[in-house]
Amino acid sequence: MSLLPHQLELLAPARSADIGIEAVNHGADAVYIGGPGFGARSSADNTVPDIARLVKHAHRFNSRIFVTMNTILRDDELEGARTLAWQLYDSGVDALIVQDMGLLAIDMPPLQLHASTQCDIRTPEKARFLQDAGLTQLVLARELTLWQIAAIRAATDPAKSTLEFFVHGALCVAYSGQCYISAAHTGRSANRGECSQACRLPYQVVDDKGRFVAHDKHVLSMKDNNQSDNIADLVDAGVRSFKIEGRYKDMAYVKNITAHYRKLLDEVIEARQHSGDPLTRSSSGQTTFTFTPDPNQNFNREFTDYFVQGRQDNIGAFDTPKNPGLPIGYVTVVGPNWVELELSHKTTELHNGDGLCYYDQQKELVGLAINRAELISAKKGSWRVFPKDPLEDLKDLRKGVEVNRNRDLNWLRELDKKSSDRRIGVWAKLEVLPEAVQLTLTDEDGVHATVQQPFPAARRQEAQDKAGTVEQIRTQLSRLGTTIFVAIDADITWSRGRFDAVVVPSSLLNGLRRDAVEALEAARAAGFARWLPGKAMEPPAPYPEDSLSYLANVFNRAARTFYARHGVKVIDAAYEAIEQPGEVSLMITKHCVRFSLSLCPKQAKGVTGVQGFVKAEPLQLINGKEKLTLRFDCKPCEMHVMGKMKPAIAKQSRVELAAVRQGAPVTFHKTRPQQEFGH
Repeated sequence: MSLLPHQLELLAPARSADIGIEAVNHGADAVYIGGPGFGARSSADNTVPDIARLVKHAHRFNSRIFVTMNTILRDDELEGARTLAWQLYDSGVDALIVQDMGLLAIDMPPLQLHASTQCDIRTPEKARFLQDAGLTQLVLARELTLWQIAAIRAATDPAKSTLEFFVHGALCVAYSGQCYISAAHTGRSANRGECSQACRLPYQVVDDKGRFVAHDKHVLSMKDNNQSDNIADLVDAGVRSFKIEGRYKDMAYVKNITAHYRKLLDEVIEARQHSGDPLTRSSSGQTTFTFTPDPNQNFNREFTDYFVQGRQDNIGAFDTPKNPGLPIGYVTVVGPNWVELELSHKTTELHNGDGLCYYDQQKELVGLAINRAELISAKKGSWRVFPKDPLEDLKDLRKGVEVNRNRDLNWLRELDKKSSDRRIGVWAKLEVLPEAVQLTLTDEDGVHATVQQPFPAARRQEAQDKAGTVEQIRTQLSRLGTTIFVAIDADITWSRGRFDAVVVPSSLLNGLRRDAVEALEAARAAGFARWLPGKAMEPPAPYPEDSLSYLANVFNRAARTFYARHGVKVIDAAYEAIEQPGEVSLMITKHCVRFSLSLCPKQAKGVTGVQGFVKAEPLQLINGKEKLTLRFDCKPCEMHVMGKMKPAIAKQSRVELAAVRQGAPVTFHKTRPQQEFGH
């Protein structure tokens, strides 16, 4: 097992080992990071030695390291993936995050496997199957409600699988693993870590009669996920791992957002400490910060809690995929090469290098970077700013325009410094024995270490002030400096001898303390328990369905073997196999453009004169020469973005596949091969 049912895990992202180390320092119970390949963020790779360095630091606090291997794999890549998995096992990582079920059918190391968000886990049946197949942590779809999460928890076993849920960061509009627009239009597969982010583009929305419904709107671009207000509810629903998105994000983002959710989770743990269902964090130590965490300070597209509390009508960032920041004031004067602003809060300060922005008359976001900022009147909150760009390049900048700040340089500089302190509490016990001094350190996890140094009776001096001597020893033992420990208390006992209490030299105490800290770290490392992999049920659990379309992303023989072993009779090839050249669903989403534009038939019900006239007829998205059709499946309340693979892309992709395939191509089954699979 990994997490115990009463443990909460804060899971932070890391683009690099150094960022991962700071995630641990800022309170992460676990960190996920990309290895040298096969991760769903193609430009966020790290070497195995760098990951080993991160593992060593994380394990000091009983924090865990998960490595992403969550792309779908070609047959020629399976051996490379297997080799890498063993290298990562040798480096000490705690789990691999996977999408491709082919990895469960080859010789993998005894590592836990976690089901990636790319596995598209939306139903209790799918979650139960993956648990029964041996996956120990399940990353649920971001689109789920609290009630759906609770249903999944009720259908699975907390002793066998942990539920993981994204609580912060960028949102893919599609169900994860169910987006093929990038593969169809560019040949770069999102399932292989190369998404071209078509969802962030502006589109014309046209109805079935050719009328414009929306003009140059980013109708597939979502606001950023922020579940800050729902943490306790998610705990009650059964979530135990709280995941922050952001393997492309910088150090300041990871420090700030990790600290933010560390505080929120600690508040939930503290509130339930004396309840009938107490909780605890899954790693060791307590973390303090030199700054006040604030999610608004990092890049965001404004925030939404998405579908957790049910369908909302304000989840989209339709005006811009950029960071709009927060309002700070209004333009009062536009000069020849400067702009005067009156700030809403008089205590707000502007700095050279800050980033400002505003919306032009077409609702497009325009950036205004400050080259120099001068305070005119503190009483009025008036500032004169000199932009880096010429004023004539700043479209529609005029008196009365509201200005936002989306980059506070001074705040970011604070995070460039040491901004956290993570320590594990220890109790010290000093015993003055007949011929030696012995120090035992016991940490909050119950790990202890004992060291001794000679202290002959002939060297001892009676303490004239016993209370003062005891206090001096306590102070000396508590000086744990830059170690990972902090003293909670110290107990001093004396053996019977000539003196009631003796003076213990500072040099002796310092040496004992150093030796004890080193011994305690060694004891913690020796006692670190590596998680065991999950066990698959025997006989194999049947897959919830007996046929798989291209949406199952089966791209290699091993994955095909896996599903066949679990009772699947019809197995279609992944979209990346270039066997779906016609119009198909290139993206499936819970987000509905009709709903967001107030054109949903369900919204129209009961509205006089409208009922029966508003139907879920197709819409079209147009961006330049690219055209996509929106179709609406109202029963499950889902939207399908339909399209075809470009012929040139299909041709080039087939050439590339032929060049890398070894032996015969994979055979997929579009009929029921009864002789092979049986009934």
